Amino acid sequence: MSTIWARDWTWSVFRSPKDGRIPRRLPKIGFYGASIWIVGCLLIAALAQVISPYHPAQISLDARLSPPLLFGGALEHLLGTDELGRDVLARLIYSIQISMLVAAGGTFISTLLGVSLGFLAAELGGLVDDGVMALVDMQAAVPFMITALLVITIFGNSLALFVCLVGLHGWERHARIARGLALTARNRLHVTAARTYNASRVHIYARHILPACAPTIVVGMTLGLTETVLLESTLSFLGLGIQPPMSSLGNMVGFGRDYLMTAWWIALAPGLVIAATAIALMTISESLRQMRPR
Repeated sequence: MSTIWARDWTWSVFRSPKDGRIPRRLPKIGFYGASIWIVGCLLIAALAQVISPYHPAQISLDARLSPPLLFGGALEHLLGTDELGRDVLARLIYSIQISMLVAAGGTFISTLLGVSLGFLAAELGGLVDDGVMALVDMQAAVPFMITALLVITIFGNSLALFVCLVGLHGWERHARIARGLALTARNRLHVTAARTYNASRVHIYARHILPACAPTIVVGMTLGLTETVLLESTLSFLGLGIQPPMSSLGNMVGFGRDYLMTAWWIALAPGLVIAATAIALMTISESLRQMRPR
């Protein structure tokens, strides 16, 4: 639902009121602005240990629930502190690092799994194709939250397990797309010529089919990255994702929900980062879709 809202919001901002088409200049401005935001988040994630003013778990009870600087707080805590006196800015920086790691890792696993199975189904056909499509239908039919609860209950929770669990979300969409693209690309003349010269299947898919499918796969991967960011935030907010002492954007919002009336800044900062990141990724995905060769 959050992804649909972000997509509709992006479309309503960039849509021309005359004919409903997206003008050329606005997507470029949005694309550059969104790219700057995502690159900034990646830099923060990479340099978190260097730029963070405090350790995220450092407690200072004397400064607990201190407001941000612009609302009467101290200079030492620009975004205020939480209920234990931990610096919100420091926790936000480390949360961006963890959330970006989970989102990037989960999206990579999901895309790799889906594209591999989609190509396998398109190439082998028959029972393999039927089996892969049956798995796709099963994955689409079962709510992912039930799968997440089952896996976490049985195997516990750790960062590596959580990344793999998030990677199981959305792979069926990549599989359907990759299968359809491969079925179309494998009938092209240059692919037929490569088969005539006894080129191996790996060579054909690596040199001919994958490059032809790459633009659409990249667009789907960007869209999947948006969903993964929102999924990680949702699971962590519900207490099923990243566990203390580690911090993510989702569990920062979850910890701050009990203080919305008295210390709203605890949940506001990570909430704004989640919203801005989702909108930026949706903007990039929409721009890439328009730039994709038809």
